[in-house]
Amino acid sequence: MPNILIVDDDKLMNDALSRAIKRLGHNVTSRLSLRQGLGEAYTNEYDVIYLDVRMPDGDGLENLPEFRGAPSSPEIIIMTGFANSMGAELAIKSGAWDYVKKPSSINEMILPLLRALQYRKNRLKTKHTVSLNRGGIIGSSPEIKSALDVVAHASSCDANVLITGATGTGKELFAWAIHNNSSRSKNNFVVVDCTVLPETLVESLLFGHEKGSFTGASMSKEGLIEQADGGTVFLDEVGELPLSIQKKFLRVLQERHFRPVGSKREVSSDFRLITATNRDLSKMVNQKRFRKDLFFRIHALPINLPTLHKRKEDIRDLLVYYMDKLCEKYKIPSKGFSPEFLDSLLAYEWPGNVRELINTLESIIAEARNDPILFPYHLPIHIRIKVTQALLGESITTTLDNQHDLNYFESFPTLREYRDAGISEIEKKYLNKLMKKTSKDIKEACNISGLSRSRIYGLMKKYNITRFAN
Repeated sequence: MPNILIVDDDKLMNDALSRAIKRLGHNVTSRLSLRQGLGEAYTNEYDVIYLDVRMPDGDGLENLPEFRGAPSSPEIIIMTGFANSMGAELAIKSGAWDYVKKPSSINEMILPLLRALQYRKNRLKTKHTVSLNRGGIIGSSPEIKSALDVVAHASSCDANVLITGATGTGKELFAWAIHNNSSRSKNNFVVVDCTVLPETLVESLLFGHEKGSFTGASMSKEGLIEQADGGTVFLDEVGELPLSIQKKFLRVLQERHFRPVGSKREVSSDFRLITATNRDLSKMVNQKRFRKDLFFRIHALPINLPTLHKRKEDIRDLLVYYMDKLCEKYKIPSKGFSPEFLDSLLAYEWPGNVRELINTLESIIAEARNDPILFPYHLPIHIRIKVTQALLGESITTTLDNQHDLNYFESFPTLREYRDAGISEIEKKYLNKLMKKTSKDIKEACNISGLSRSRIYGLMKKYNITRFAN
């Protein structure tokens, strides 16, 4: 029997919607605040959550990703009495199932629920029973889980896939995962880096050429598209593909055959296409810098990869995985790390994303070969500086927000006293938010924060935060 959660501070709406849902034979629970709603969503399993936007303790839209990240991965129906196009766009981009305006008739409120439940039922029937070969994709954040769902779907069909995301987010890793989980896994995976394709030779490299077809063509050569026959072509940074080639490549996508440079014969190739880019292709289409028809062709199944900054809960898993892998590479014993080392990784922005994290860890492991435990001291100087500046900046903001300026102290403080007061404010603020997010589930709090159980209990005691809800 489906379980439905309503998170709305309007008790009359809760009661009316609850009665209608019960008449359909479903279980329904309602909560009057975001805090209570999040606690309920992370404690019990729900198929669909009705989420109001304007709540007494926050904005439902801003908290939508947290609700979507609940263990049961519920579908979210946003409700609002202040509907607008920007809110609808944000809701849909954040993964909402639907966006409905209040007040509406009960039937209008119920219809999205029926469709969402039908979708979940069909998805459950068609879900693969075999486990997905991640191939080095590490993490369990909602963003990564969502991307892996698309990988699983893409692996079961031959639709073109477009992977978008900033540099270093792992686009090629996801492309490999799609190929390795597909029926084409035993055939070639051909990588084409569009950023290094010389425009004068790009046609020859992609489609091949005959001997003597141009100066320097001393022999016939097979093109990359032909090499991928039966396998997968991965066009990395497809936004860099010259416009002069885009039209020809579109025809190859449509017909699956082409003519090598200088040849009188056509060659066929049964390939699957995966593309990736860190650029906004839709914007490039509007600027006439990328063909609209090609964009629609390659955009059948989109995957957007989050920056590491937006999936910081995965940093601990990434740290453990790559530390073990790098220690094995350098043939040295596995290393441990201090809580402060992980805290520093979490405080850094990682503009280079996962790639920067891996490169940083490799540099650290190479230099700290004989040190069994890693501390913040082992981090590169530029990262230590950025982390320290970030912590100091936040401590100053936090202390000023709480009227803890220099006048707060009875006498003018030392730098260390001023810094320690700021750090205490940061720790207390972080711990309160952590307890709110996890509904004071200590195991979940350890997983998210990377802190040990004893350290969390120590901090809770230090800041007088009880485990029991008020």
